Amino acid sequence: MQKNCLQIDYRDNIAVALVDLKKGTSLQVGDRDIILISDIKAKHKFTLENLEQGDTITMYGVPIGKALSKLVQGEVISRSNTIHEAAHYDPTLAKSIDWTPPSVEKFKERTFLGYHREDGSVGTENNWLVIPLVFCENRNITLVEEALAEALGYATKKNYHINTDLLIRKYQMGASSEDLSNTTIISTQEEYQQNRVFSNVDGIKFLRHDGGCGGTKEDAQALCDLLAGYITNANVAGATVLSLGCQHAQIEMLKEAVESRLMALQKPVYYLEQQQSLSERSFLEEAVQKTFVGLVEANKIIREEAPLSKLILGLECGGSDGFSGISANPALGHASDLLVALGGSAVLSEFPELNGVEQELLNRCASDTLANKFADLMNNYASIAKSRGTGFENNPSPGNVKDGLITDAMKSAGAAKKGGTSPVTDVLDYVEKVNKPGLHLLCTPGNDVESTTGLAGAGCNLIVFTTGLGTPTGNPICPVIKISSNTTLFNKMSDIIDIDAGTVIAGEESIEEVGERLLDLLIRVASGEVVCKARRNDQNDFIPWKRGISL
Repeated sequence: MQKNCLQIDYRDNIAVALVDLKKGTSLQVGDRDIILISDIKAKHKFTLENLEQGDTITMYGVPIGKALSKLVQGEVISRSNTIHEAAHYDPTLAKSIDWTPPSVEKFKERTFLGYHREDGSVGTENNWLVIPLVFCENRNITLVEEALAEALGYATKKNYHINTDLLIRKYQMGASSEDLSNTTIISTQEEYQQNRVFSNVDGIKFLRHDGGCGGTKEDAQALCDLLAGYITNANVAGATVLSLGCQHAQIEMLKEAVESRLMALQKPVYYLEQQQSLSERSFLEEAVQKTFVGLVEANKIIREEAPLSKLILGLECGGSDGFSGISANPALGHASDLLVALGGSAVLSEFPELNGVEQELLNRCASDTLANKFADLMNNYASIAKSRGTGFENNPSPGNVKDGLITDAMKSAGAAKKGGTSPVTDVLDYVEKVNKPGLHLLCTPGNDVESTTGLAGAGCNLIVFTTGLGTPTGNPICPVIKISSNTTLFNKMSDIIDIDAGTVIAGEESIEEVGERLLDLLIRVASGEVVCKARRNDQNDFIPWKRGISL
């Protein structure tokens, strides 16, 4: 049965409206009798007690803002009367937690069908990469794509395919006009993909970016480290790398970055340098030939049974709303806890959206070293932001604010719920690699695509993306599964959303039930049984982070 409002934590002095509430409505919240003095739209918050100017406003049990003026019980919280305030944190106060894992009885015998790699990792997909080392090669990437994607069955931007080649072949064989007119040349996307030359290769992914030269050497190194993360990701069978030759991001830098992640790389990687080639024509010819040969090798790999401990789950949110932190995010957090309890890994990113809950995460760090590293990364990020005239408080977008997330600390407290409750077993800087089970904290910006790009570079083989407003974001090498915070969004944008957590808001399911339903879907996606919407829509977003200020 659906409630009309929710006090999330007993310490909170505000509550969230689950439905539109009219001024004058009488509510029972805990032991308080509240009469609303404002209209409260669903997803927005109202005061549970009188507050003086300067008083701290608390939600999820942590400070999320400060009253700009005197607030009366039952008054709406808005940007006009509330300003961002986040809790202070200190790694020296960090303490380990006693974690009781959730029951995994329903999943302990489950496995998935994945692609086993020489290093022991397992992919949920088997992709080939075609990568530019510098933006100068983006045009050549496009030419290689034009030569291969359509011919091999990987041009999936439309939900149908027109086979003009069949008409040409029939015409050349002397077919009559009547025969040509009666030839079926349109197939569905599924039929088209079933006829791929390389049936065991899930995708050929053509990356493009604006880096590799013209920036700092640090930018070039970070790009090479990121690309190395993609090449060594378990979802990748091999790669073709196109280099101009004179840029900052040199082939040797990329090779060293690959070797630092995986000393004995068994997958094929072809490095081609245009300035050493006889002509653009011969350069492209070699790129197509090498890629085709690599695909022949990649196609020899088949899906085989693997334990769920081989799943590395990226935790992402974007287009968040006032329900994200009470439905989709905690449901994903429960799925994350289940996976960790099964021996798998989960990765929580977007550091600007952990602002205000740092102490809680510090308390969950498995060692003082990890706690100090997390605090240092957060302090450094915040300091750079301030030096550029901005700060974490500027993270919420107009869409976030309109739909109930009025401060960054409020947004962060809900966003952190994606990480569940398990101990933090590792803290990673951008482009560092996941190499152990458990929950990881990965330093990325809050920018959706920059963050998902970093999650894949860290080694994630699945990503779950929670959203309250809707976003089509996907990733070239990782399936990105979308979960909506509200059923209205799921019904409106079912072409891009995979699963609905709005049932929590409606009182139809518990957070735990949705989390289990999500994990079941993840297993089926990892096995190739279900194709997520981002894959169906051919959404392959890729934006490297240059470590400038991106919140």
